[in-house]
Amino acid sequence: MRKLVLFAHISLDGFAGDKNGGLGFLSYDGELQQFAEELVKTVGAPVYGKNTYHLMEGYWPGVLNDPNASGHSLEHAKWVQEIPKIVFSTTLTSADWNNTTLIKDNIVEEVNKLKQQPGKDLVIFGSPGLAKSLMHLGLIDEYKLTLHPVILGEGISLFDSNTQMSNLKLLESKTLGSGVVTLHYAMR
Repeated sequence: MRKLVLFAHISLDGFAGDKNGGLGFLSYDGELQQFAEELVKTVGAPVYGKNTYHLMEGYWPGVLNDPNASGHSLEHAKWVQEIPKIVFSTTLTSADWNNTTLIKDNIVEEVNKLKQQPGKDLVIFGSPGLAKSLMHLGLIDEYKLTLHPVILGEGISLFDSNTQMSNLKLLESKTLGSGVVTLHYAMR
């Protein structure tokens, strides 16, 4: 059975993006890139909310045609182009990016059907609005977070006052040279 995993970068004060949704606060370096590459190997289908989906579909296909793109970027662009993708949105009327499935309603039923399929995990990439909705529905099985050594003071929160208390089991943690701490938790 596949798991639904939330992968998100967060600031020390729990923000998954600055007030404009930007990720300029990330301490991204080779070590964090290696962590992300290992995570990608566990993905059977990336899961996006509408906004993240639009960012991804607007960026990665263009990399495939960019003669100046790095080998790493091209490799990732090919992967994300070909892998089955899932986008959750009540307002999108279609999701036309290659191999994308749009889920508009019956969220619990649809996620449980996806979990029953064979293959690697379903991984939510960022998408804090979607993540909160799926948390509230009790659908997230694991959290893979990178905690960055920065306090933003304001931004887009990954958790809110509606987030229910959940007891988690720490599966793994690692401190990177940049001060980023990687955290992997499972629901108890």
